[in-house]
Amino acid sequence: MAFAVVLFLLVQARFLLISLATAIILFSLTSDAINSIARVRIGPARIPNWLASLTALVMISSALLSLSAIILAQANTVLSTTIAYADRAPEALAAAVAWLGPQAETAVRQAVATFDVAGYLRTIAGQAGSLMQGTVLVILFVGFLFAERVWFDTKLESLLGDRAQAERAGRIIGSIIHRVNHYLLVKTLVSAVTGGMVYGVARFFELDLAGALGILTFVLNYIPAIGSIVATVLVALVAFVQLGSGPVTLGIFAITGAIQFLNGNIIDPMLMGRALRVSSFGIIISLAFWGAVWGIPGMFLAVPIMVGAMIVFSHLPGLRPIAVLLSREGLPETEDELDAPRPAA
Repeated sequence: MAFAVVLFLLVQARFLLISLATAIILFSLTSDAINSIARVRIGPARIPNWLASLTALVMISSALLSLSAIILAQANTVLSTTIAYADRAPEALAAAVAWLGPQAETAVRQAVATFDVAGYLRTIAGQAGSLMQGTVLVILFVGFLFAERVWFDTKLESLLGDRAQAERAGRIIGSIIHRVNHYLLVKTLVSAVTGGMVYGVARFFELDLAGALGILTFVLNYIPAIGSIVATVLVALVAFVQLGSGPVTLGIFAITGAIQFLNGNIIDPMLMGRALRVSSFGIIISLAFWGAVWGIPGMFLAVPIMVGAMIVFSHLPGLRPIAVLLSREGLPETEDELDAPRPAA
């Protein structure tokens, strides 16, 4: 019953909770940067903590608003181009299966014609419109987190009633922040490189949606396993609808697939190291659960949430078996690793 109540609250308050989870991740990413800014000396004095926090908040707000504006602009481009290609898509897809016979070609044409393209476009436009609202809410949450960060250690000690326990809890939180930050930084780097390469391929073949495909690839690569597959299929689908050439489309599909494989299966694991040592099956389960609860935003947040849960479970004796199941080698974080010094950010 308790799980059912929690699940109900997660679904009903998903917009607020997604914004809060995103704000916490952004706050954790910039907390070390704030400490670095606060250590800078101007003459005999250091930069005040409030000024460092305000500087970080302004930078985050500018980045989020700019990113939201870019995504909305690309969404408008995709919507207008989709409307232009809506009439050509059934014929192009039917031609792709023409080798199966007239019946298959007719069936595909009829099936595609039943899609309510206008309805899907309205849904996408509505979700894109809520992006700016979520961005403003995330900025507000981050601002309040910055305001509370000075008193966090004091509150944690008062909450636990023991300084040693508060320090241990602080190390656990620091471990979560370290691993999630490392994962997000590596994922951002690899996704940016992948998106840039896909953009270059789309520009080389003169696809109309080259910019949108590059940005879409960058965003979708944050979803493990599934995102890269969806991005590759979308690039091939756009190429086939626009160019109408099977061999050229197959070549574009092969090139983008090779890019995704190289960056996602060779470079990404090499840079990630042991920071993200979670089970692949556990990642799929986490994607399925948070995707069902929070939709697409939940799939983006699934891995950071899973990493945090695994670290917390590994330090609770009653929940450690779950951490073992979630870990890649069955070896979640130990107390010795928790006490080991971490490299400076």
